[in-house]
Amino acid sequence: MLCFSVSVSAETLLKTFILADTKSGEMTTIVNETRDKLTGAGFEVVGEYSPYPDATIIIVTNDALKQNAAASEFGAFGAAQRVTVTKVKDQIQVAFTNPTYLSHAYRMQADLSDVASQLKQALGDQGEYGPDKGLTTKKLRKYHYKWLMPYFDDRIGLMTYKSYEEAIEKVEAALQSDNKGGAKKVYRVDVPGKQETVIGVSLSGPDNVECSGDKYIMDRIDFKDIKSTGHLPYEIVVSGNKVYTLPAEFRIAISFPDLSMIGSNSFASIMCAPDAIQTALTFGSGGTKSSDF
Repeated sequence: MLCFSVSVSAETLLKTFILADTKSGEMTTIVNETRDKLTGAGFEVVGEYSPYPDATIIIVTNDALKQNAAASEFGAFGAAQRVTVTKVKDQIQVAFTNPTYLSHAYRMQADLSDVASQLKQALGDQGEYGPDKGLTTKKLRKYHYKWLMPYFDDRIGLMTYKSYEEAIEKVEAALQSDNKGGAKKVYRVDVPGKQETVIGVSLSGPDNVECSGDKYIMDRIDFKDIKSTGHLPYEIVVSGNKVYTLPAEFRIAISFPDLSMIGSNSFASIMCAPDAIQTALTFGSGGTKSSDF
């Protein structure tokens, strides 16, 4: 049952991800064990992919996530959580996105602390990680990286169709095709009671939009010892007859809020990403680079 009150103190500092466990063993075995634990805890696995070697992302949802998405404006962005298995040297890190952190970043009705507890019970809990310092709920709900940078409600319109049904049909077809953006479907969650759907998208970064690629970006900014693999994949949201995504300046920053602006492993190292990602996702939405929203 959802609790529609924010139970986390305004002064509580939240971080992007939760490290569940660190293990030794074979990737395939640990991925299978993790998937089984998730389904055993009542989560629905809606997608899975490996954006690059030694990393697997399992996307899950459940009734609580979908109900909260239905009760929230553009709640589809928070309708799923990402669970990751990443090999770093001789250790394998099992982690997941922090549902409470994302609930505030996406301005959702409930704080999803119940979902966080379910994931911790299923997978383990060695603590939150991501930025060196966490963010308050107040800052998360009004988050932007810096002055003049976009907020959550500065969503990018990718395509407009005649109806929700046509939008879904065209996006699904584009993602199944050999589109110029290298965008492929990873998962889909339909929000109950609304004409709203989130589709997770992998980006391979072909030559024309190389800087959009999942590996290209993570090679440059995911440099800490505990990996933030759960930043991926990006989302397309169909709401009514329109297709949206979040600006990369917001979507990347909410996963890496302490990333520096300049220097090595900084936003400067992926300056080309925002335009490239928007172009790739436009192709993945059935449009062209010059498509009008």
